[in-house]
Amino acid sequence: MSKKIKIGMIGGGFIGQLAHLANYVENDLCVVEALADLRPNLRERVAARFEIPLTYSSHHELLLNPEIDAVCVVTPRQYTAPTVLDCLKANKHVLSEKPMAGNYKQASQLAAVAKEKNLTYSIGYMKRYDEGVERAKKILDEAIQSSELGELIYARAHCFCGDSYCNPLGHVTTDEKPTYSDRGWPMTPDWLPLELENYYHVYLNTYSHNINLLRYLVGKSPEIISSKVSRENGQVVVLDFGSFLGVLETGIASNHDWDEVAEFFFTNGRISIHTPPALLRNFPAKVTVYKGGEIMETHNIESSWSWSFKRQADAFVDSLITGNKTKTSGADSLEDMRLIEEIWRMDQGLS
Repeated sequence: MSKKIKIGMIGGGFIGQLAHLANYVENDLCVVEALADLRPNLRERVAARFEIPLTYSSHHELLLNPEIDAVCVVTPRQYTAPTVLDCLKANKHVLSEKPMAGNYKQASQLAAVAKEKNLTYSIGYMKRYDEGVERAKKILDEAIQSSELGELIYARAHCFCGDSYCNPLGHVTTDEKPTYSDRGWPMTPDWLPLELENYYHVYLNTYSHNINLLRYLVGKSPEIISSKVSRENGQVVVLDFGSFLGVLETGIASNHDWDEVAEFFFTNGRISIHTPPALLRNFPAKVTVYKGGEIMETHNIESSWSWSFKRQADAFVDSLITGNKTKTSGADSLEDMRLIEEIWRMDQGLS
């Protein structure tokens, strides 16, 4: 494309403004042409602040604009999937927040429509775009291929959360409450007991990041061999990657910092990736490579001051210009939805 990509924002709230909108505004290869939000005061104030020329009271109105090439969807979780479906049916490329849907059946429908219409459909797993993570991926691949650290024998993903917002500033707020015409789509599979729906939703929303990132780093998907997740806190999943095992440790703790790490253990070393809180700008993941043996060496891998959300937005725009495939496609993210449902099926004795 020789012209600038015209972006439509659907959802102008807290995350919409700070994690998405501002990044597209700063990208010289695109222009934010329109904003749709149910809150009139917020909508107009955000549009004025970011110099967005067109505003709409619903995404349906925005999608009627033939000039819009792509949309960024940041809505409450129960409205993400139906909104994305409307956008894909309107032939708009889409980047939506994660999770892509409430269950695998819904997600499959979205991926199928995107494939049928040959549209770019990307999911907001921004950790894959973190510069530290990208460097760690290269280092991990090289270590596996060269056997420099020995054999890969174990993987560990750990997230006990903390403060991911980092006292954010710079967004418009109002006291308006959006009014929706329906309750959206279900946020859980239909086989899940009612009393576990909130636990499942929190797990899907939070830890799908860790499953997605683990798959990306290892380059394959695991088999779920043990799962204990249907409790409010402190969950463990055991994973089988074929040639090695892994574990996913999750929970929520009172923590001013952010407690998240992915580690890969070799017979003669270790690669550790400490990912930052989501809204900590320009602070990429910290990567450490430890090599054992007669001489023990530890290397801290340096990255430039960069932010995963900004790199994600830039990559989405680039994919629309070049036609390159996004590495966080809806088709790929289907596997996260499948794995999470399998984790909960096993917990409930259904697998």
